[in-house]
Amino acid sequence: MVIFARDIQNITGRSERTARLLLQKIRKSLGKKVGQFISIAEFCQYTGLSEEEVRGFLKR
Repeated sequence: MVIFARDIQNITGRSERTARLLLQKIRKSLGKKVGQFISIAEFCQYTGLSEEEVRGFLKR
């Protein structure tokens, strides 16, 4: 149930660096420490993407 930079790259078509920066922004907004995981639900809440669509995309 965790999302990684590589997953974000595949979903958004952005670079690895941009995906890592997005994860950092999400972590900061949630008050998480460096190294703590971001869940798919948290990613979807932050980006406004549908959790169902993201989960379906990741199953491919």
